[in-house]
Amino acid sequence: MIRKIVPAALLAATVAAAGCAEGQTGKETTPAVSDAVAVVNGEEISRDVWNLYVKTRTRGTSAEELTEEQKKENLDGLIEMYAAAQQAEKDGLGKGEDGARIELMKRSALAELLGQKVLGDKEPTPEELKAEYEKQIAKMPKTEYHARHILVDSEEKARELIAKLDTGADFATLAKENSSDSSSSEGGDLGWFAPSRMVKPFADAVEALEKGAYTKDPVQSQFGWHVIRLDDTRPLEPPSYEAVEQQLGQLVKQSKFQEHLDELMKNAKVERKL
Repeated sequence: MIRKIVPAALLAATVAAAGCAEGQTGKETTPAVSDAVAVVNGEEISRDVWNLYVKTRTRGTSAEELTEEQKKENLDGLIEMYAAAQQAEKDGLGKGEDGARIELMKRSALAELLGQKVLGDKEPTPEELKAEYEKQIAKMPKTEYHARHILVDSEEKARELIAKLDTGADFATLAKENSSDSSSSEGGDLGWFAPSRMVKPFADAVEALEKGAYTKDPVQSQFGWHVIRLDDTRPLEPPSYEAVEQQLGQLVKQSKFQEHLDELMKNAKVERKL
């Protein structure tokens, strides 16, 4: 995941640097760096930028593999990019939200590069994978729920439906006639689910119900007001180690990088303004 976004992010960061490098636009002096492939209004285009630009445009082809005509075409495009970026900077562009977007792209690219450096090419060991598997299994819910619900747009309407249920009305029929959720055609049936798949107010209400019972008070979520009935429960079987081995590797790497970030933050001098 880290490696996939780096090339595009780096190219964007390169464009941002070209357009926003303070004090370079408009200079007439030739830069001292000897490996520049071009100089645009006094601003050099380094060979590293050139090589990355070519790889990005040609899907991996190196600059050395280009014909002379292709080199000219690609270099012309890169020069035009620098000239456009310089003009954008002169015109006061790249500020406000646009400037923030450029800055975030640059910071994101650098953070991704740090992740590559910290993790290197080392793959998680079998012991680390097994430990992560046990850790994730321990965090998983132990029960699945089968429930129905009716979703309406007001507490008053939800209470009216609960009153009808209290007098013996059929839950599925009320759901078909009143629910705004897509499950209404199935009588509000949501099938089997783990609590983690639902928004917290809904999950908490389901876990508090006994089989066959419905909520005596409406449950509010960001989607509206719910009337919920719990139909059944069953033990939730965890996935096999083999089925999630690849995901476990990513989790181990993320955990290692997070540990590195935690150490960085211990020594970082941070002054919060919010």
